[in-house]
Formats: sequence, C-alpha cells, structure tokens
Amino acid sequence: MFNSVMNFLSLWALPGLILLILTMGLIKKVPLYEVFTDGAKEGFKVSVNIIPYLVAIIVAISMLRASGVIELAGALFAPILTHFNIPADILPIAIVRSLSGSAALGIFSDIANSLGPDNYATTLAAVMVGSSETTFYVLAVYFGAVGIKKLRYALIVGLLADLIGIIAAIAVCNLMFL
Repeated sequence: MFNSVMNFLSLWALPGLILLILTMGLIKKVPLYEVFTDGAKEGFKVSVNIIPYLVAIIVAISMLRASGVIELAGALFAPILTHFNIPADILPIAIVRSLSGSAALGIFSDIANSLGPDNYATTLAAVMVGSSETTFYVLAVYFGAVGIKKLRYALIVGLLADLIGIIAAIAVCNLMFL
C-alpha cells in the first residue's frame, strides 16, 4: 500500500505543482505567457554571463587530468591512504569533486567499470560523490550570476563542508562495508 501511494505521489507531484502554479496565476490574473517569456529572457542572460566561469572550470579540470597531477597525487598519498582503508583510486574523486560534478562522475564511472560494482572502492566512491558538493562550480555559477566578487568566506566554508563530507563518507564506509 505504501509503495503504491509513493508511486502515485512521485508520478503526479510535478504535474500537480505546475497545474497549481498555472491555476494561481489565472486566479490572480497574472499574464502567464509574458511572465514566462520574461523569465526565459532573464535566464538566457544569466547563462551568457556565467559562460566565462564555466569555461575556466572546464579548462582547469582538463589541465589537471591531462597533466597527470591527480594520478601523481594518488601515487604519492597511497601509503597514507592504505593506513585508513582508503583505496588510492578514490583520491582523484576527492580532488576533483569540489571542481566538477561531471568530472567526478567520469572518474567514478572509470572506478566502477574497472573494479566492478561490488568493490569497496566503488562503494566508497559512490558515497563520496553523494556526500560532497561541486563548490567551485556553485560559487562560479551562482555568485557569478548575481555579480558577487568577494567569495573568500563562502569558499572556505564550502571546501570545509566538502572535507567533512569526504571524511564522513570514509568513516561510514569503514564502519558499514569493511
């Protein structure tokens, strides 16, 4: 019974929300089409304004991956990582996750394909990806969209939250899967 109710709710939640917004707009006599197109124009302007930030992030990630810095860091820190039951394959995700979600998912896919879905490293990688944020991307896109230039404290807090998320992922996986 619970599953059927949840399936029904998940199937109709978004259409219901859209219908509710349209109905409220009609009741309040809001010019829906004009407001929608104005929002689309503003969204397009924002997307054009954030393109330089996105290009900078993509170039930085590509340079890190192509230069081999991420793999070198994994090889350097392998003895320390094994002491804490952290596979060296995981380090690239910990480094890249704050920069780009798609790069982290690409690295995760490589780990899952090469080690298999039941491997501890794959499980830890999945939990790490789910417990951290793309801090630099968020700061570049959202702060860039509204024109905020001073982001030092937000960067510090975001990176600290990523570090805590990664440490928590390691601790939880060590407790549950080893």
